[in-house]
Amino acid sequence: MRRPLIGLTAYAQQVQYGSNDVMAGMLPMTYVRAVHATGGRAVLITPDDPGTDVIESLDGIVFAGGGDIDPAYWGAERHPETDVDPARDDAELMLMRAALDADLPVLGVCRGMQVMAVVGGGTLHQHLPDIIGNERHRAASGTDPLAADASAYGRHDVVVQAGSRAHALLGSHLTVNSFHHQAVDKPGSFDAVGWCPDDRVIEIIEHPERAFALGVQWHPERTPDLRVFAALTEAAALRAGVQPIAIAA
Repeated sequence: MRRPLIGLTAYAQQVQYGSNDVMAGMLPMTYVRAVHATGGRAVLITPDDPGTDVIESLDGIVFAGGGDIDPAYWGAERHPETDVDPARDDAELMLMRAALDADLPVLGVCRGMQVMAVVGGGTLHQHLPDIIGNERHRAASGTDPLAADASAYGRHDVVVQAGSRAHALLGSHLTVNSFHHQAVDKPGSFDAVGWCPDDRVIEIIEHPERAFALGVQWHPERTPDLRVFAALTEAAALRAGVQPIAIAA
């Protein structure tokens, strides 16, 4: 049986292994495993040949985490702590617009949620410590039990707005991992429906006029809680007209 085909945005990075030093299309395998565990078939989309034609072949898409987005996209000056990748920005912002226009099921993870907001006409906080006065969203001492090999990840609660699609999926409260210093300020055409209760940093956005367009600020792919990936795969299967497959044990 055909699985829903889920694109995963990746990034280009110079890597060395053995005697090889090459530019490689990169993405942590945790994303790939999350898609496969929830019944999808993952394919990587690299930023080296940007275009929107890939949308025609996909049943759903995940915009993955990564570095900062250039504040020029929302008309702001660059903060000293902001580090951008112009090629990735150009490719992903173009792809996000096309995915939303096509009503392709979309999941944004961390940076991916921020790409959603910017494409929707919103803005970002470039450096959260300037806003909330601490680094809790980027780092924590010790090992985060929610994320394997993620000792630098923060951990905090999220509260979810009643009546939202995210609430139906995740409930009113959950505890998440965290590793970011940019965050959504104004979500534009998206609705902000989840927050860190301690500082009101936006943690979940969703689009009220799309079949499935959900952004989360944390990294669910690094945890056992894959409900957002399962929801994406289910929406992609519905679009493709195939039978959804249950989450792997």
